[in-house]
Amino acid sequence: MALRTSALLSVGFFLLLTRGALTDTDEGSLSIKLSVENEQSNEPLKSYSSSVVKGGVLLGALRRLHDAQHDFKFTVKEDPNFGLFLESVNGVAGNKDEKTYWEILSESSGEFNRLDVGIGCYTPKADEHIVLRYTTWSPQQ
Repeated sequence: MALRTSALLSVGFFLLLTRGALTDTDEGSLSIKLSVENEQSNEPLKSYSSSVVKGGVLLGALRRLHDAQHDFKFTVKEDPNFGLFLESVNGVAGNKDEKTYWEILSESSGEFNRLDVGIGCYTPKADEHIVLRYTTWSPQQ
């Protein structure tokens, strides 16, 4: 009986220590900036703010933004081999025939770097600036 009580107390203490660590609370939430840019049109740059739980992925920040801002929409497509791809943003979808897609970049001090993983794997840093850029690709020769 003493062993069972000790085990229950240990579990209870662990839950108190980790309260919020596995949930969507503001504790441990990181702010990020998100910009949407369309190189194929004359639309002005759109800027947003969102957040992600510490250690969370970019997809979570996009979903929070989608739920909070009526003018931000996005869709993803799942590839069984490569995971989630950003398919469309604000009603504009990539097109294979037109060789267009949504490029995901991280901007720091005016320097843009393409993410090496997708929205389902990328873990944003606090105050990071993520750019979703609608652009074209060229077939490799």
